[in-house]
Amino acid sequence: MAEYEFFKLNIEGPIATVTLSRPDRMNAMGVGPWKEIHLIQDEIEANREIRVVIIKADGPHFSVGIDLKDLAGSSSDFVIDNINRLQRTYTRWQEMNAVVIAAVHGLCYGAATEMICACDIRIASEDAKFGMQEVRFGLSPDMGGTQRLPRLIGAGQAKRLILACEEIDAKEAREIGFIEIVVPREELYARAEKLAKKIVNNPPWAVRFGKKAINASLDSSIAGGLLLEQIQSTFCCGTQDQKEAIQSFFEKRKPEFQDK
Repeated sequence: MAEYEFFKLNIEGPIATVTLSRPDRMNAMGVGPWKEIHLIQDEIEANREIRVVIIKADGPHFSVGIDLKDLAGSSSDFVIDNINRLQRTYTRWQEMNAVVIAAVHGLCYGAATEMICACDIRIASEDAKFGMQEVRFGLSPDMGGTQRLPRLIGAGQAKRLILACEEIDAKEAREIGFIEIVVPREELYARAEKLAKKIVNNPPWAVRFGKKAINASLDSSIAGGLLLEQIQSTFCCGTQDQKEAIQSFFEKRKPEFQDK
């Protein structure tokens, strides 16, 4: 496993934990951290055994978003040369085979909020607060926030958060559909791990296809989505794991999946 400056990566069997570890800068995002995320994603995707990724953070806050020092030093030329690659960094969480769970506490602002929009499931502690502050600094969100946030909470709520820069707490985030689960701070990581273990206890191909089909439903027609369901059903019905899932159920034992 590689060593990283801004993150810690821990792999235990099928579960990888990515920890934002820049607490002295309140886990601020920027060019350096984004480059490391890309390298971490390379390492995760090269390991076929990894089926769930948990993203969490050291320190009192998840992340305050982009480091304003990086923002102050950027230019239109830098943006046009780099923005497409930087956007793909978050898109990879959404597109990878592994299910990505964000476990958020404290402040989660701007670029960090955009990152968890690309995660599959979001769990927050009761002390979590979310905001999109880019407009306040003369920008519009550019790491997918204007595209993914409305798909999660609707256009009106997204405009409120983005255009007025309103902050919401964990309770409201769950009420409007941004956060799936809210727990006390001391239970945050245990709840994320419990969910991760439930996912890895299911047949791998069924989980992969389920994630991809749900993602496709947000952008495709009903006809296109139903075609994807037909394809995944045809494939999965021929796997050893699908047969093992049924057989173990009738035999009242824990299934032993082989990813085949």
